Parts: sequence; C-alpha cells; structure tokens
Amino acid sequence: MNTFGNIFRLTTFGESHGEAIGGVVDGMPPGIDIDMAFIQQELNRRRPGQSHITTSRQEADQVELLSGIFEGKSTGCPIGFIVRNQNQHSQDYENMRSLFRPSHADYTYYHKYGIRDHRGGGRSSARITISRCVGGALAKLVLQKKGITVQAYTSQVGHITLERDYHLYDLSQTETNAVRCPDPQKAAEMEALIEQVKAEGDTIGGIITCVIKGCPAGVGEPEFDKLHAALGAAMLSINAVKGFEYGEGFDGVTARGSEQNDIFIPASDDTSITSHLSTKTNHSGGIQGGISNGQDIFFRVAFKPVATILQEQQTIDLEGNPTTFTARGRHDPCVLPRAVPVVESMASMTILDHILLKNSAIL
Repeated sequence: MNTFGNIFRLTTFGESHGEAIGGVVDGMPPGIDIDMAFIQQELNRRRPGQSHITTSRQEADQVELLSGIFEGKSTGCPIGFIVRNQNQHSQDYENMRSLFRPSHADYTYYHKYGIRDHRGGGRSSARITISRCVGGALAKLVLQKKGITVQAYTSQVGHITLERDYHLYDLSQTETNAVRCPDPQKAAEMEALIEQVKAEGDTIGGIITCVIKGCPAGVGEPEFDKLHAALGAAMLSINAVKGFEYGEGFDGVTARGSEQNDIFIPASDDTSITSHLSTKTNHSGGIQGGISNGQDIFFRVAFKPVATILQEQQTIDLEGNPTTFTARGRHDPCVLPRAVPVVESMASMTILDHILLKNSAIL
C-alpha cells in the first residue's frame, strides 16, 4: 500500500535516486490557510546535511504544491506536491548492484518484485519520508486551529537516556541542539556518542518520545481501528522502527491494578476533557478502550541502528555466493535527529484522520 489514512489520505511516490519524491493529500479540509513557510520548515527539520551528525547529502528539499490551493487556502480538493532530488550520487552504490546488503530491504524487495533499485534502496529509502513530512505539515495546520499540538523529541541514544516522564523537561528546548533532545546536558552526551560511532564507521539507534496535547475525548474506534493501534501502525511503517509503546507501556506490567488505574477527579480548569472531569494520573497514555479520553497522549518509538555501516561486511550475491563488501557514500550514523519530524508527521496525520472519522459518524 502506498496510501495512508481513511478520510485524510496521503498517497506517496518516488525513489531515493529518481527524479522526485511526491504525493497527493486527499481529504484536506477546505478553507485552511496554507503556510508555505511552515511546511518548508517542517521539511528542513527532516532534510539531510543539517548538522555534522547527519548524512552529508546536500538537498534543499524544496516543496512544490501543484493543486488544491486557491488564494492561499485549501480548497478541499486533492493537494499534489513534489520535492525534486538534486544531489544523488548513484555511482556510490555500484558495488551493491549484485549483492544483498545485511538488514536492508534488498533481499525482500527482490523476492517480492523480481527487480530492485540498488541506488540507495530505491523505494525503501528513508528519503521517501519526505512525503510524510509534507502530509504531516498540512495535518498540523488543521490541528493548530483545533488547539492540538504534536511534539516529539529524542529521549534515548544508545545507553544515554532521559527520564520517561516528559513533564520533567521543557520540550520547547528540543530544537536547540542537533540531536533534538530537550535536556542540554544529555543532548551533548548523545551528540558525542554519535560522533564516536560515526568515526568508527558504525551506527547506533535509540528512542523517540512523542506527546500529543489537546486531543479531545472520543477520538478513535472501539474495535479493530483503536487509536493506539492506528498510532502504532503509523509508527511501525517508518523506516528503521522496531518497537512502539504508549502510556506506561512495558514498564506497567510489574505494577498492580490499584497502582495503574487512572482515577477520575474534578478538573482544576476548563482545559480538560470536559468542564468538570480529569484524571489523577495518566498511566493509560490518554487512550482507554481504543478511544482518547482527553488527557495527553504519549508514546515511545524505538529505532534500530541504521543498517548501512562503513565497515567491511559479509553477505551473498544474487547467485547466492558468499562475498564481502564495504558501503560507500553518505549515510546517517544515527537516524533519530531527522526522524523526530517524521514521527510528528505520522502522529499528526493519524490524529486528524481519526478526528475526521469521528465527525463523519455524527449525523
């Protein structure tokens, strides 16, 4: 499937070393002010070459909106867009034409389609997430009008980790460093670790935490399309993601029900789910029974180390013969800093899609 969503739908196309990455967003509500500077800034957060701990590929990632906009507002018609590729070094991948890279999609794509684009992974490249960031930026413009914010940040790189409670940090500090971590001291440690790993020709993984504030109660479906299941599917569709947990997650299994239950209490202000109801704790992560309860929705996404390492590796070629190779080119030693806006984008599209689903069910 190259289409994501039910009512707010994103269809993507393109390859890493093709002419362009692009997509079509259908279901965008009409009359929304289209802030091109904001959309471009979201792409700038994802683009390569933005710091010394990311790939050195230089791409402007300039988005062109082709349709669905009139006098600066969305018309409700499909919004087509492209981002042209301008800095491909396809020759860097020639030594990989006839072999399967370990932990990449080379082998699985070849067996599914009988053909594969060896240049940067083709369709399986993380560069394809450009389209997700455009769709996510458009979704954010709608959510902003509803008072809903989506904020992700790097909470772990390798063994260096933040406390799980996001309330302990000023999330507005996330964009003040290259790692996108709201703790300056931990950010410096993470950056040093990434630099060390990069110097060794290796890679490292970690965790991104995401917090959604302002989502009203009643968003999500009760059975097979539960809100947390939809968020999980969205996150697990991102390149290099290996795990998803929301609320207390796996840490909650050692607690008793008496410790985990979120007790209802009178609200202290008018910003909660109703004028009179809140919860004492939020172990549920803002979702109960697959439907939002009006509290903060928060979750964690685990990313594996990038599969491309600049060290000699063993593998097999197309004929099944053992061989060795060393990757060349420009690659991220840690995907997390550039994945933060991708996580936000997928979360934003998921929440907006389910809000539109909820509204469509009300006669």
